[in-house]
Amino acid sequence: MKKNLTKNIPLKIMSVIVGILVWLIVVNVDDPIITKGFVISDVQIINEAYVDQLGQMVMQDDSENTVRVYITGERKTVNRLTSSDIKAVADLQQAQSTDTDPVMIPITATCAGVLPENIRVSPQNLSVHLEKKVTKEFAINVSCGDSKPAQGLEIASLTANPEKVRVTGPESLVGKIDSVSVDVSSKIDGIDQDTTITGAELTITDKNQDTLSSNSMSYLKFDNNGKVNVTAKLWKVRSDIRISAGYTGEPAEGYVVDSVTTVPETFSVAGSEEALNSLKLQGNTIYLDNENVDISGKSNDVEKKVNLAELLPDGLKLTTGSSTDLWITVNILPEGSKIYNFPTEDIKVKGLPDNLQLAFEVADVELKVQAEDGDLSGFNLKSISATLSMDDWEEGSYEVPIKISLPDGYKLLEDVTAEIKISKVSNVDSGNSQ
Repeated sequence: MKKNLTKNIPLKIMSVIVGILVWLIVVNVDDPIITKGFVISDVQIINEAYVDQLGQMVMQDDSENTVRVYITGERKTVNRLTSSDIKAVADLQQAQSTDTDPVMIPITATCAGVLPENIRVSPQNLSVHLEKKVTKEFAINVSCGDSKPAQGLEIASLTANPEKVRVTGPESLVGKIDSVSVDVSSKIDGIDQDTTITGAELTITDKNQDTLSSNSMSYLKFDNNGKVNVTAKLWKVRSDIRISAGYTGEPAEGYVVDSVTTVPETFSVAGSEEALNSLKLQGNTIYLDNENVDISGKSNDVEKKVNLAELLPDGLKLTTGSSTDLWITVNILPEGSKIYNFPTEDIKVKGLPDNLQLAFEVADVELKVQAEDGDLSGFNLKSISATLSMDDWEEGSYEVPIKISLPDGYKLLEDVTAEIKISKVSNVDSGNSQ
């Protein structure tokens, strides 16, 4: 037995060595050692407090935040890995110097189950810039876009809480900020009572009126993590509000004020319950200060544009979409004169061809009539004759003179014109078939 064990020892040793070599070859052929690259798009910077205590902050270019990590190992192991299995960090404390620009921070990559010596990073350093850390305070603007509350209601106010916010970040980035706002349009549409929206997110707009990117926002710190509460207060709407406008001074000698008119004549407001009750007691009329229009020494109409929104009492506002422009016209005429509105339907049209039709663009024309004896008490519009005629009738829009005939003892102070539109008469096809 012992003799058999010791027989051909060199041959047996050679067989063992060959077996080991065959095993190694099989293993390496079946599961070879490979190297694979992974793109890591977010290198985490750690120990930023190291420069924060110096009053500085780290900023990096978007293009500098991506690295490639190479993992070496058995094929089966490496092929099971994904980018999410790899963590790349840049430790500020490991930077050789923070006095250079840019600052180069060594990048270290780790992956569970992989030895550090089997991991290689390219590039090996992350290039960053250090900037002075600053804090600036901004008012918060609240908007709701085109959103509207329920019918018959208006948004009286949108108030953010807090109404201002402190923004901390790199000096160059904070210096670009133009405004801080919050949009609550999605929460306002159709509401029928006072509402508070919680946790609304802030939007930052730069001086080019562009919204800051998510990458830029990541460098900024806000009070309350950049969230605010917004309270929407509603007012009821009241329509057909009239305007009473006056004037100051006296016209030139021999002239009188015929009337005071406004455009618009009526408008809509939204207001608090108290303000609407007060308005009701005034007959739903807004009384304007006479000082708005001065007619001293004037012999012609005086017209002035004012900002209606600025003239409303406290607790009232114009409804959304209303023009703030109010035109006040003081009509001044010679003594014994008056302005009359003559219906265009009573104007006789002469010579219009049968194949054409005429339409007046307005319902009335204005007649400024003066009595020779200064007494207009006997004047009657029905005694007026008004005619329109043209030499050439063609399609189009025109401003044409109107011939006015008045009874004896009266005269027109101004010529009268009217805007008309002439078009062809359309013939309706009966569509009868044989």
